[in-house]
Amino acid sequence: MSTPYPFAAIVGMDRLRLALLLNAVSPSVGGLLIRGEKGTAKSTIVRALATVLPDVPVVAGCRFACDPASPDPQCPDGPHQDGSGTTRATRLVELPVGASEDRLVGALDIERALSEGVKAFEPGLLADAHRGVLYVDEVNLLHDHLVDLLLDAAAMGTSHVEREGVSVRHASRFLLVGTMNPEEGELRPQLLDRFGLTVEVAASREPDERVEVVRRRLAYDEDPVAFAAKWAAEEEELRERIVAARALLPDVRLGDGALRRIAAVCAGFEVDGMRADIVTARTATALAAWGGRTDVATEDVRQAALLALPHRRRRSPFDAPGLDEDKLDEILAQFEDEDPEPEGPDGPDGPEGPEDPQDPQGPDGGPDGDGGPDGGGRPPQEPAGQGVPDLPSQQRDEPSPDGTAPHAEEAAPHARSEAQGQAQGEAPAEAPAVPAEAPFRARKFTVPGLGEGADGRRSRARTAHGRTTGAQRPRGTLSRLHLAATVRAAAPHQRARGRSGPGLVVRRDDLREAVREGREGNLVLFVVDASGSMAARKRMSAVKGAVLSLLLDAYQRRDKVGLVTFRGSGARLALPPTSSVEAGAARLETLPTGGRTPLAAGLARAREVLRVEKLRDPSRRPLLVVVTDGRATGGPEPLARASRAARALAADGVACVVVDCESDPVRLGLAGELGRELGGPVVTIDDVRADTVSALVRTVRADNHRRAA
Repeated sequence: MSTPYPFAAIVGMDRLRLALLLNAVSPSVGGLLIRGEKGTAKSTIVRALATVLPDVPVVAGCRFACDPASPDPQCPDGPHQDGSGTTRATRLVELPVGASEDRLVGALDIERALSEGVKAFEPGLLADAHRGVLYVDEVNLLHDHLVDLLLDAAAMGTSHVEREGVSVRHASRFLLVGTMNPEEGELRPQLLDRFGLTVEVAASREPDERVEVVRRRLAYDEDPVAFAAKWAAEEEELRERIVAARALLPDVRLGDGALRRIAAVCAGFEVDGMRADIVTARTATALAAWGGRTDVATEDVRQAALLALPHRRRRSPFDAPGLDEDKLDEILAQFEDEDPEPEGPDGPDGPEGPEDPQDPQGPDGGPDGDGGPDGGGRPPQEPAGQGVPDLPSQQRDEPSPDGTAPHAEEAAPHARSEAQGQAQGEAPAEAPAVPAEAPFRARKFTVPGLGEGADGRRSRARTAHGRTTGAQRPRGTLSRLHLAATVRAAAPHQRARGRSGPGLVVRRDDLREAVREGREGNLVLFVVDASGSMAARKRMSAVKGAVLSLLLDAYQRRDKVGLVTFRGSGARLALPPTSSVEAGAARLETLPTGGRTPLAAGLARAREVLRVEKLRDPSRRPLLVVVTDGRATGGPEPLARASRAARALAADGVACVVVDCESDPVRLGLAGELGRELGGPVVTIDDVRADTVSALVRTVRADNHRRAA
């Protein structure tokens, strides 16, 4: 077994270390979600936590790690005899992104069940992680059904397994830690809420801290055993302190004053439900125990709120994470005269984490303390996660004092300006970026046919989960036994196999697995016309609002999204296909407009993006959403070239939707012609709204009823 990086040797990342240690002191806090960019030592520090966790007593030979002092009376390996206890190191169990449901919760031994007639159960990772740490790297990439099972087990403390007549229940209490890179997509809000705490980490920008990170990492890579031995004393001190804090935890008093502070903070930040209050209270109690105190102080409540509330404030994927610390201090200041503040340790020996006596630059490994073995973390005094960074000022256009756009031309003047620019051989001036209208509930668009892509919620597909529609021979390892189909396949051969009495002889060739139909996630590629004819402020705001709504719909349906824009002399890939709709919203917000309309270039660029993505992920089917008024004015023979590009996409079998943005009194119908070339439906901006479509259906039904009457 390789030697893990010592937890005490982590440079900085005080808030992350603190959150992990609080969960070690009080697992009822509910686990931790670590968000951060790549290379910030998220995985390293989680694996290092196992080195400071105390050993746990277990029943000898129990596959479910029962506690000898209070064994589970319903343990599948029970009942347990007295005096069979032993100790072992706390386990850190890793759940791979590609794990199956059977690997997570356990599986029935099908061969023994069929050949020997016994109901044999093989425990999964949830059983291995009982009374330990379950670590999920890239938790945002797990399939939804696995995340649901995982978080349900974490909340209930038990795992229930139902497999072809076998019903098993076993204890499953563990410290759940997940890591994720927000650039690769977000967790659903209801799943975010199930993590007790969250921490944002980012690489340090302090040269001294980065030097210390590299120095320690190189020393560890050169001789892991010697490096770990150097920090063994500090590791043991941390382990003893965790044991002492656990022993003190039942004696910590959470008074009415602290409860009022917690309630005021949660109400002030308008978090949903009561889980935030409960988690904040448990975290504040653990902070007091970690600081060696029996009373919860205001600073404990403040620290707990900074860890427990940021991810619960997010009501949509476009809301920036983090907590306004000034507002937090204002709320807590209302209670400062109610009772005196007890003194307690601060800094790395207090609420902020362990001391690092061997670090010559102080306990944090540098001026701000936000480094790590592979990167760094955000300084604890900074607000976590500021959302999408601002673009340079030269990419922004400010409105004039009267509130109108710097370019006063609307739709018709834009068209005249574009035509005049073409006549003079000049490109029209770029229009300013305009804000999007508020997103709305968007109409659902699907890819026709039956796919086999990743689990999602958009188009029909053969998936591992869903309703059973048939049976087939296994393709490799048998995953889901279709019992009835297996019996039907074996029944005609019983006489030939020498079976004359009751029973059934089943061979491997008879096994059939269930074919299930569910929903898949697709690649939704937006191709947005940003030319001068689209640049009128009112029209572009509506277009951005519609695309933003479709982005939100793609997030809820677990799609990947991409964004191609075309204007002026060509097209560009504004957002490569990604699972982060937050990135798509950021690109859309600052989308520049103006110039000619190179429609053919936009369609050709989209076709190339889809070709590359097909090589990367062959099973994920695309849905092309073209947002345009259909005008083509860029390059030679623009209409003919756009028609050829559209027919090429149709020949590739790409499912397309055209959102017609034409709003002039005299309509040319060019978007409708483009839709016919692409072989997809054409809808207007208003038709994108789900409530508009529902209202239209209700109106048609009412008219039919009146005619029938």
